[in-house]
Amino acid sequence: MTIPIAWTAAREAVFTAAQSRIPKASESVPLAEADGRTLAEPLVTLTDLPAFPTSSVDGWAARGPAPWRIAGRVLAGDTAAPLTEDGTCVEIATGGMVPAGTTVVVRIEDSSTTDGLVSGEPRKLPDWRRQGEEAAAGEELLAAGTPVTPGVIGLAASCGYDTLACRALPKAAVLVFGDELLTAGPPGQGRVRDALGPSVPSWLRRAGASVAAARGPVADTLDAHVAALQEAVDSGAQLICTTGGTMHGPVDHLHPALAELGARYVVNTVAVRPGFPMLVAQLPGGQFVAGLPGNPQSTFVALVSLVLPLLAGLAGRQRPELSTVTLGADVPGRGDFTHLALVTLVGGRAHPVGHVGSAMLRGLAGSVGFAVIPPGGEGHAGDVAQLVPLS
Repeated sequence: MTIPIAWTAAREAVFTAAQSRIPKASESVPLAEADGRTLAEPLVTLTDLPAFPTSSVDGWAARGPAPWRIAGRVLAGDTAAPLTEDGTCVEIATGGMVPAGTTVVVRIEDSSTTDGLVSGEPRKLPDWRRQGEEAAAGEELLAAGTPVTPGVIGLAASCGYDTLACRALPKAAVLVFGDELLTAGPPGQGRVRDALGPSVPSWLRRAGASVAAARGPVADTLDAHVAALQEAVDSGAQLICTTGGTMHGPVDHLHPALAELGARYVVNTVAVRPGFPMLVAQLPGGQFVAGLPGNPQSTFVALVSLVLPLLAGLAGRQRPELSTVTLGADVPGRGDFTHLALVTLVGGRAHPVGHVGSAMLRGLAGSVGFAVIPPGGEGHAGDVAQLVPLS
């Protein structure tokens, strides 16, 4: 009998195993297409940031004491000539280059003009940004392994980048097991609709993987399982997610198929409810197989428990961090198992949702994530609990 591994240990085990498979090669990705990717190299400033002193207000860039004679105008995008004499100033727009020789910048609303001379008082805090104030040329701003977000893209653009060196997206394949599944139309007459083929690829893409549509249903025979797994390997997939067949029933062929292909288990069953018959195995070529239970909610528990840390490791990112929530109602424990309880936010506090059976998706569709109730414990209203967020 297989002894389930603790939930926290399982997450660490798959993350560590995946780190050995981080791709060495990188690819140049245009900024507009880089969202969701992972930096393959540190983001280093190509110039000082800002590259030149800039005014943060509309006003006057002046040299020496007031009053100042107007000597010109600097708009955003202009190259400013230096101020060489005390008692002179230029009108300047927000974002304009502050001329060399400037000693103060005065806001337009803090100034007055009489007979062509400007008077005014600068505010206590300077109203212009010094060259290199944010970063010096060559300074590392973000480390390799940082997820690319719109904020990262904006920062890279401000530094002068047109493309980013990104790690290749981990390639994933999805195999849906189960002869009883329908791929179209309503369920009935002993057959259920496949809810995982359309949804699991979407989850994997959100987690940073490249994945085609799911293949299936794969026939409930050992030969068909072995052939489908081998086909996924031949397609170049680094991660193969399977749904169903993780137990040892009469048509559960995943374990025998893994044995025939020479796989070794990284994790085989996890002490978590729902969804404990989940697994991650590694094939001789280094590819990972994530065996997800066939019941839909259990599938998604397995995804957040094992697949998200695995993909983070493959992408060279940090292990996924858990957030915290304050419980707004009691949440039961599950004995020696970690309980992942679906919750929604009501008034800023996490409340359990209904319709959370292993085969149900209604509760999941309205949830923000899973509250983590540790083994041997239970959650009480007012307690702070860890949260596994849904993407």
